[in-house]
Amino acid sequence: MNNKILIYLFILYSCTPSPRYNPGTLITAKNIQVKSVKKNNYDKSKKILKGISSYYGPKFHGKLTANGEIFDMYGLTAAHKTLPLNTIIRVTNLKNDKSLILRINDRGPYVGNRILDCSYGAAKKLDFVKEGTVEVRIEVIEWGDNKYMKHD
Repeated sequence: MNNKILIYLFILYSCTPSPRYNPGTLITAKNIQVKSVKKNNYDKSKKILKGISSYYGPKFHGKLTANGEIFDMYGLTAAHKTLPLNTIIRVTNLKNDKSLILRINDRGPYVGNRILDCSYGAAKKLDFVKEGTVEVRIEVIEWGDNKYMKHD
């Protein structure tokens, strides 16, 4: 009977997802430092932007973003080349008028003339996963502090 329980527990444990950090690294409040990055002289009078957005997901899932947090492809975040990190934006899909509030936590996109790279979760809610790209309007709601977390 005990062997069956042990086998069941082993199987159950082996089916859990792997951690999204390096093994042996325990992230605690003590070993996370918040550090300011070089200030970007972004024109804060530009509160509305229009352009092409794409999305990114599985290839980057679990990796560190530009602000130091772990990328969650199902989260509601985005990458922008110049907006300060941690800026809160409203993104509207101009094809279907669906909108969503996202936070800038990464840098990019670095393909073509795109202005935004949404997480897979955001692209799904904005309904452009099948198309891959879509024209969007970005409205800045709150300017970010442009800080990143440094993990020791």
